[in-house]
Amino acid sequence: MLLCMAETGRVVVVTGASSGLGAASARAFARRGDAVVLTARRAERLEALVGEIVAEGGKAAWFAGDASDEVTAEAVVKLAMEQFGRVDVLVNNAGQGSYQSLMDTSAVQYDEMMAANVRSGFVFARAVVPGMIAQGSGVILFVSSIAGLAGAANEAVYCASKFAQVGMAQALDAELRSKGIKVEVICPGGMKTEFAVGHGRTEESVAESRMMDPAEVAETVLFACSLPPNVRVPSMVVRHMG
Repeated sequence: MLLCMAETGRVVVVTGASSGLGAASARAFARRGDAVVLTARRAERLEALVGEIVAEGGKAAWFAGDASDEVTAEAVVKLAMEQFGRVDVLVNNAGQGSYQSLMDTSAVQYDEMMAANVRSGFVFARAVVPGMIAQGSGVILFVSSIAGLAGAANEAVYCASKFAQVGMAQALDAELRSKGIKVEVICPGGMKTEFAVGHGRTEESVAESRMMDPAEVAETVLFACSLPPNVRVPSMVVRHMG
């Protein structure tokens, strides 16, 4: 028996949407029949992706900006409201990777990573929650990592940021569930993306690995955000077969 999935025609905000899992998730939501509002720093990539989605008959809009900036979060939500009237799903996907030793990681890199991985989720959740409370429904999905579940050598700052995402999702789940809002977190293993290269890896090592294709993981994002109203996935681990 198949689960009855949530209705199509929702409005979905995806951060970090210019490449990797964000772009793959945007395509998956649009093909399902949802309108997508996409944000990232690279305007030309967002414009191309929105053009692709619209050409396939989908609905999409974009705003270029830093996801850790409150101004960006407010502008994206305003755009969603103006274009589509509401926000039903937020995918907090924006982030940065770092896979290097403590002594090779600068304080500037620490601040950049915490802003990209943690502050971005905070400002976007804060921007969408009032509207979700008013409509009595919504889904907020944090894209964390298996690095948010267990520490690993040469990933101290990255793990710290990913643990923070898991903690924020769990706390917001407790805070917002009574309002009809689902707050979830997925923890994928490695994916073959620019993010996986980050600081400390090479493109060749990522390409030759058993890491997952972002389109594969996008299917789990879609699943977690498309369950019946009384069903939620508080947390989910996604790993490859290697």
